[in-house]
Amino acid sequence: MLICALVLGVVLGGHLPPLAAVTRRLLRAGVVLLGLQLSLPQLVDLGPGVLLAAVLTVAVTFTGTLWLGKRLRVPKELTVLMASGFSICGASAIAAVAAEEDEDHVATSVALVTLFGTLTMIALPLLGASPEWIGLSVHEVAQVAVAAPAAGAATAMAVKLSRVALLAPVAALAGRRRDTPLLPLFLVGFLAMVVVRSTGFVPEDVLSVTKTTTTVLFAAAMFGLGTAVRPRRLLATGPRAMLLGLLATLLVCSVGYLSLLVV
Repeated sequence: MLICALVLGVVLGGHLPPLAAVTRRLLRAGVVLLGLQLSLPQLVDLGPGVLLAAVLTVAVTFTGTLWLGKRLRVPKELTVLMASGFSICGASAIAAVAAEEDEDHVATSVALVTLFGTLTMIALPLLGASPEWIGLSVHEVAQVAVAAPAAGAATAMAVKLSRVALLAPVAALAGRRRDTPLLPLFLVGFLAMVVVRSTGFVPEDVLSVTKTTTTVLFAAAMFGLGTAVRPRRLLATGPRAMLLGLLATLLVCSVGYLSLLVV
């Protein structure tokens, strides 16, 4: 269902107005409700090692992408946006870091992070990736929900959100925006729903309904993400930016996997 929604968005994207704002709201609502599928003991079971792995993955991917962009002679503004999106949470991170004058670079980086995130979303499950590795590697939050197996979706999302929690310091490091909140509100909402689930007072019928609602919200968000992938725009990005996207994706997947082995 979610992949079909993404493909439909790509097909119809050229005939629709920009959906970024609506997509962002749907995605965040879905993330908040997903918190009802995870309890505090499950969250604690992730352990400090996974959190350290998230920090390492974000730090190495961000700085590594900046270095690669410089070597490939990709424009600095575009490189910074791509480094933020590929290391943290895709289009949301790009929006948090972008300056108003970066409209063309924003469109390019969003298209690239959606494209390579989709490829990662498809490839990692085929490799038998664990929920933790998926959470550390896949670019967009909604793509994590698609890539993770049903039994591990909440775990993968918790790991992914540990990367999202690093959005504010990365935005500050990029030096582009000063108004990024310390913790995004949807992350706070996700944690609040985890606490609610942990009380044991939420009826199973309610959990079932919210699970279905979460899937619908993510499907709508995936459709919106698909509309950002414009084939003509991707062709116009040039080989250097495309290569940077590929290398950044390989970097985040490799660092995510290796960090789980060493921490």
